[in-house]
Amino acid sequence: MKEYQIEKLDIKKWKGTPLPVSYISNFYYDIIINKEEEGFNINIKKKRFDKPFTHVPEDGDYPDKLYENWWENAEAYGIIDDDKLLGAIELCEEEWSHRMMVTELFVDESIRNRGYGRKLMELAIKISKERKCRALMLETQSSNVNAVDFYLHMGFKLIGFDTCCYTNKDIERKEVRFNMGMFLE
Repeated sequence: MKEYQIEKLDIKKWKGTPLPVSYISNFYYDIIINKEEEGFNINIKKKRFDKPFTHVPEDGDYPDKLYENWWENAEAYGIIDDDKLLGAIELCEEEWSHRMMVTELFVDESIRNRGYGRKLMELAIKISKERKCRALMLETQSSNVNAVDFYLHMGFKLIGFDTCCYTNKDIERKEVRFNMGMFLE
């Protein structure tokens, strides 16, 4: 089996490269928020979908792209074979908060379950520590249980969620934005 190396991706060559981020999930994290007299009771439980949930951008128009204009100072690292991107992680440092953001993480199906996601994330952790960032942050979805479980295994914690990030019916759709973070200090 071929071993691939991770290399820095030149912005001039890779800017705007679509990342075909898609997944199928049998489970989701259900969020129940109840207002109580003394505050809120928030319950998050793993549940099974009635039928597998498939997240594939409509019409093959992948909204995830490398080096988007709104990510100032983004840098990306990738796994390339014959000029094809097989995996990538994009980072963007929030200088004002001393946090590093993982803005993209992609591993092609052809090399999944071979440790490349871990290697890309370990690189992000290393770079964040070298830059003395206090935390490494990312976003995923409550419906992407494999990703959530991977991030938990890597040492991230659930630090928040947004129930109307993607639509006004994210809870009903079972696709709620999960904010996850790893504290480095």
